Parts: sequence; C-alpha cells; structure tokens
Amino acid sequence: MTTLTVQRRIAAPADLVFTAITDIARLPDTNKDVLSVEFLTEQRAGVGTRFRETRRMGKGELVTELEVAEYDPVRRRYRAVTDTDGTTWDTAFRVEQGEGEATLTIEMDARGHTWLKRTRNTLMKGLFRRGMESHLNELQAWCEKEAQGASAMEQSRSN
Repeated sequence: MTTLTVQRRIAAPADLVFTAITDIARLPDTNKDVLSVEFLTEQRAGVGTRFRETRRMGKGELVTELEVAEYDPVRRRYRAVTDTDGTTWDTAFRVEQGEGEATLTIEMDARGHTWLKRTRNTLMKGLFRRGMESHLNELQAWCEKEAQGASAMEQSRSN
C-alpha cells in the first residue's frame, strides 16, 4: 500500500474549509481541475453518496466514480473511496480549527490489487503528491478568498 499525507494551514474558518471539501456539487468551483460532477445517487451529501467526477489530468481528462465512506461534520472528517485501474484509492480529509486559521490534512491510501499495481503506485508517489498539493493550492485559494469576502461584508455591516 502506498500512503501519502499532505497538510496545509488555511487562513479561513474550519467550517468553511470542511464545507468546501464536502459540497460535492461545488467541487468545480473549489478546484479548477474538476471539470464536472454528476451524482449517481439521489442523495447529495453524506455516507453512501456516489458521484462521477471529471478531472483535467495533464492534457487529457480522467473520469472517476467515488463514494462517500465517511462524513462527520462535528469532527470535520470526510472520506471518499474509488476503485480505479486496479487500485483502491481511499482519501481521508480532516480539518482542525486553529487560532485564526484551519489546518487541512489529506491522507491518501492507494492499495494496488496486484503486485504490478502496488509497484506502480510506489514509483508514482511523487506524481500523486504533486496532484494532492495542486488540489490543496486550489482549495486554499478558494477558501481564503471566501473568508476575506465574508470578513469584508462583516466589517461593512458593523460600520
């Protein structure tokens, strides 16, 4: 199994960051590489929600079907799982509130079903990490912009 963990401090409230991760319909807003989302279940949030995500990958596109395996807004934990190309991808998101910022931790486990897939996943660990970092960059920019907008609105109301 290949496991990667990335972490980022984001100048935004933890609840805003958690919502940005878990509002599946808005994924194209929070990440420029997500081109579209199509729900495969009636429900739009929570455990059991299934959806198809079309993502830009280099010069092409990758379509992935994911299922929400964990959704805990109190602890701000979220997990999505997909089984693609001989690998089970299990990605957990955890958001913690700090002083004036949130810390987002993403942990991705890639479990290859065959020796060849496990070896490939290990060799491609750097590529996977860059993809996770890119996702964090997009999410951070979106959350901080939203937080600044909310702060500016709050200040104008108090004046």
